[in-house]
Amino acid sequence: MKEKIVVIGGGGHAKVIISILKKLNQYDIVGYTDPENKGEILGVSYLGNDDKLNSIFKDGVNNAVIGLGQIKSAGPRRKIADNCKNISFNLPAIVSLNAIINEDVSIGNGTVVMDGVTINSGSSIGECSIVNTNASIDHDCAIGDFTHIAPGVTLSGEVNIGNDVLIGTGSNIIQQINIPANTIISAGSTVLKSITKKGIYRGNPASLIKDI
Repeated sequence: MKEKIVVIGGGGHAKVIISILKKLNQYDIVGYTDPENKGEILGVSYLGNDDKLNSIFKDGVNNAVIGLGQIKSAGPRRKIADNCKNISFNLPAIVSLNAIINEDVSIGNGTVVMDGVTINSGSSIGECSIVNTNASIDHDCAIGDFTHIAPGVTLSGEVNIGNDVLIGTGSNIIQQINIPANTIISAGSTVLKSITKKGIYRGNPASLIKDI
């Protein structure tokens, strides 16, 4: 019997997650919650706003997935995760069948790994993070919690990234780089040296453009 799961969020990120869940064929998607009724999403029904989550759990749905993306701050996703944990939902890792994940890779609860991703040997991904479409994470990288590795990002080996970080679309990070928590690397940037101060970085090579 398939386990029941609810998707929290009804935007584009949630739609991609629903598609991945359907291909996995492991979960019965009972519906999605969102402040706004978006109608059916790939055949999945709207259940109401997040106030419905308590009753959904009481109806026997033990699993949830955070369907809200992360463009800047991880705060909204953290709030959802805290609410889920207070209700006692499980937040399973959701990994696309079209991702290439080495056998010794560690992926934390609540993390979503999208189509086309490669994660190589010795790497670890924290809890409730996003590894988005066609991202490449090479060997022995460590990614924190609530961090978004956006589409098309390339991490060379032994890169360490803290919690609540956004690595923007198409960015490249060379080997043995450290990036601290609460940092944003803007889309298309190239990081050639470790970052010691949180902030927004942009360019090739990436440099600080704004404190956070």
